[in-house]
Amino acid sequence: MSFPNLSAIAVRERSVTLYFLVLSIFVGVYAFATLGRAEDPSITLQMLVVSAVWPGATPAEIEQQVVHPIEKNIQKVEYLDEIKTTVKAGRADIQVQFHSYTPQEKMPELQFQVRKRMLDLSSHLPEGVIGPIVNDDFSDVYFSLFSLSAPGLPMRKLTRYAERLRDELQLISGARKADLIGEREERVYVDLNNVVMTNSGITSQAVFDAIRAYNTLIPAGQIDTTGPRLRFRLDADLSDPRRLAQVPIRTGEHIIRLGDIAAITQGYEEPPSYLARVNGEDAMLVGVVMNKGENGLVFGERLDAFLRKTRAELPLGMELVQITNQADAIKAAVNLFQVKFLVAVIVVMGIGFLALGLRAGLIVGVAVPITLGLTFVAMKAADVNLDRITLGALIIALGLLVDDAIIAIEMMLVKLEEGWSKVSAATHAWNATASPMLFGTLVTMFGFVPIGFAKSGVGEYAGNIFWVLAFSLIISWLVAVTFTPYLGVKFLRAPKQKADNHMDDHYKSSQVYEHLRALITWCVRHRRTVVFITFAMLVLGIAGMAGPVEKQFFPGSDRPEILIDVNLPPGTSIITTDATVKRLEELLDSMGGIENYASYVGGGAPRFFISVNPEHPDSSFAKIIVTATGPVERDRIIGALEQHVANGAFAEARIRIRRLLFGPPVDWPVSFRIVGPDPATLRKVAHQVREVMSQNPHVVNPHLEWDQRVPTLKLEMDEQRLRLMGLTPNSVAQQIQYRQEGVPITEVRQDIRTVDVYVRGQGAKPAQNEPPIYELRNEEGQKIPLAHLGEVKLAYEDAMIRRHNRELFLAVRGEVKHAQPQDVTKALWADLESIRVALPDGYRIDIAGSLERSQEAEDSINKVFPLMIALMVTCVMLQMRSFTGVLIVLATAPLGVIGAVLALLVFKQPFGFVALLGLIGLAGILMRNTLILTQQVSDNLNDGMLLSDAVVEAAVRRARPVVLTALAAALAFIPLTTDIFWGPMAYVLIGGVVVGTAITLLFVPALYALAFRLDSR
Repeated sequence: MSFPNLSAIAVRERSVTLYFLVLSIFVGVYAFATLGRAEDPSITLQMLVVSAVWPGATPAEIEQQVVHPIEKNIQKVEYLDEIKTTVKAGRADIQVQFHSYTPQEKMPELQFQVRKRMLDLSSHLPEGVIGPIVNDDFSDVYFSLFSLSAPGLPMRKLTRYAERLRDELQLISGARKADLIGEREERVYVDLNNVVMTNSGITSQAVFDAIRAYNTLIPAGQIDTTGPRLRFRLDADLSDPRRLAQVPIRTGEHIIRLGDIAAITQGYEEPPSYLARVNGEDAMLVGVVMNKGENGLVFGERLDAFLRKTRAELPLGMELVQITNQADAIKAAVNLFQVKFLVAVIVVMGIGFLALGLRAGLIVGVAVPITLGLTFVAMKAADVNLDRITLGALIIALGLLVDDAIIAIEMMLVKLEEGWSKVSAATHAWNATASPMLFGTLVTMFGFVPIGFAKSGVGEYAGNIFWVLAFSLIISWLVAVTFTPYLGVKFLRAPKQKADNHMDDHYKSSQVYEHLRALITWCVRHRRTVVFITFAMLVLGIAGMAGPVEKQFFPGSDRPEILIDVNLPPGTSIITTDATVKRLEELLDSMGGIENYASYVGGGAPRFFISVNPEHPDSSFAKIIVTATGPVERDRIIGALEQHVANGAFAEARIRIRRLLFGPPVDWPVSFRIVGPDPATLRKVAHQVREVMSQNPHVVNPHLEWDQRVPTLKLEMDEQRLRLMGLTPNSVAQQIQYRQEGVPITEVRQDIRTVDVYVRGQGAKPAQNEPPIYELRNEEGQKIPLAHLGEVKLAYEDAMIRRHNRELFLAVRGEVKHAQPQDVTKALWADLESIRVALPDGYRIDIAGSLERSQEAEDSINKVFPLMIALMVTCVMLQMRSFTGVLIVLATAPLGVIGAVLALLVFKQPFGFVALLGLIGLAGILMRNTLILTQQVSDNLNDGMLLSDAVVEAAVRRARPVVLTALAAALAFIPLTTDIFWGPMAYVLIGGVVVGTAITLLFVPALYALAFRLDSR
């Protein structure tokens, strides 16, 4: 290189070099000790949820009057990716997803734009609509969830204590916020005695007016004096039920206390909208969200200290349990990877000792921790934590960064054996290998550019693979050209020289080199055959990747949690849903190996893991999160639960049992969206799709997301007759509501809370499953039976309406067994060809589920491929300085597919997104070896060799460092093969590096000979 010889400088300025070497060790240790720890990378889910409530409205009415204008306004916001809408009776939830390439700094502005548009729209929505309400914390992940329970203690008192815990948790350093979860809405019920009211001549409206009059907080004026200003304060507070009972109500000339005609009780929302239990006991949950960039282990220690302190101060009978804790998962993941990392370091150093000798191996062994220490410094400077992604990337880097040190020290050993001095040998290592090592390092690094710059959720999740590898590979090159030559001069010994020593003796005195030379010479002579066989193997490898190799998106997690989804028919009451959940809890109590379980009825669980999306409120849905004592117990419990479900123990519900998955959220592994305007046609097509899915042996329980219509009681009234009776639809609805759930009249102030006061009429409860018989009162106070108003008919309406990007759709989805979701989805897509062709105009079927997310991730990577190729080709051209040489190097890039497919098939590993990253990086690794090999050809030509001899001798001379680095890389990846996340990538890299390197040593000379038309003799 024309750049100053860094190796010569490092050897000449030995004191300075030693100083920086020692400094690197200390700063590396410090950086490692202070690096942040996390279970998974901190990523931003660019989404929010907009909700609107319209009590009494049908799903169709909400869709037309509320959802349409909301979606139109949201569609105007920049960076919008998709809108997913769920409409149910009285409620709509709209999940807004922005493009994954949305800059993080733009998210607050986009959230503000959504809020502003919803605020402007609220005045234009129908009267009675509550909202739209924007929840921009939907993507928050709770670092830890605490459960507070006290059997027998009223929930309102438990809630007050939970509020204290929440306030204290928010003061802990590193906590961004703390939320209460599972709180039941408090209410004060005034149950009026209809008989007494009728005998006393008191109307319900008189009761309403009296309660409001005695509970209104309004200013009463003030008096200015020569001293302080005096304000009048009226005691108009009904927060105490005893004072509420004293409210006077006038009836003629008499005054009657409210308590004389009503029973006043403090209670909760009936029926409840959301319930939370832990280990079968009613509980209040407090969730804590950690600040971005905090050290998860340190924050976990603070939470542990808080937990110990709080438990010591709890009242008797109250229990505080930590049901989820990311710190435990972080500690387990980091400790496990550190063990694997240490094993990989020992393996790499062992190869150096065995192949290069004790002193040379020691130098390589020293170079490894120095490189890693400086990599930790770079990670700390870039604010990159130690997590699942970066720890795996470090192990991958470990197999690559040792290459430079081995190449540099091997070159020194060769020159020492040829009789050179140690200083000259160290200086020559720079001249001979610095340039190809640098460009080879850049080519390897650029192989991971697509994941580093992919504008997607998976790019943000796994993007640090590129940065960690970039740091480590660049630093490894710097260490190889500075510290390694210095250590070589200090520790290597010059071998004894023979009188007749010749520079080529090193490569001609060994039988191994002679056999290798003969093999490479054969390949050069039979160049066409070798090239043809190589490309034929490549075609077979590509065919194997497209065919028998299983496909997946992201693998399952090794965490101990079990997710149990309980789906009852749409519209089922929460009481019925809760009864099924309690039976499941009884079953769980009889099983061993459970640390704890939490049940959430009427909605989803809070987001405690990045890939778990909380479900929207739904009275027919419940979720149980079971934390097993370990992965073995987790699998045993899953098997036992699935057996009970298969035996029909919960025939009334669809029970889904699964484990956590890595990567971005995917609701169902196999799913298809049938899109079109008419619900009846959607149902017809969806049933056909479900029939096709049910015939696939790998699809479990295919079903329609919404299909059943729910019954409703519809009162058909004659408006004119109704008016003659002195009633209106509004008064009828209010009186029926008053007789059933009650009517909210006012709010009372209790502590920091406001509690709704509901007034409801007492009456005889109807028999189960029979409609109630009501008597209404008109404006004159006359009794009118409900049956006189019209005919009560049984009608049906959609329980749910789903929309995707403002289009109505019906999803057909299912689980997968004994196969990968991508493979099953592609097979089903081919089976659905006849249905897709026969679809009416305006209808289509879209692929959803795991394959859709996988394609989005691959598309984001493919967009960066041109940049990767341009960078790689540029580096190769700068090194090779010829188009033929560039083509030879590029021809070796895909050869890793051969070994990768072989390894995946032999070890029965799926090819997913993580394995794809390994395959992309593999191209850079093989191109790096080829660069070094071709550089040796140039060096041989400069030494006066014939072209044919230069090609053969280049492969022979570079065989040892290339094989050693490939062996070191392959063995370094072995600890990763047992990891559920990194395993497929490890197999791809091991197979690709081993087979690809072997093929490269034989293929490149043959291709070189073919390209330059060498003499076949």
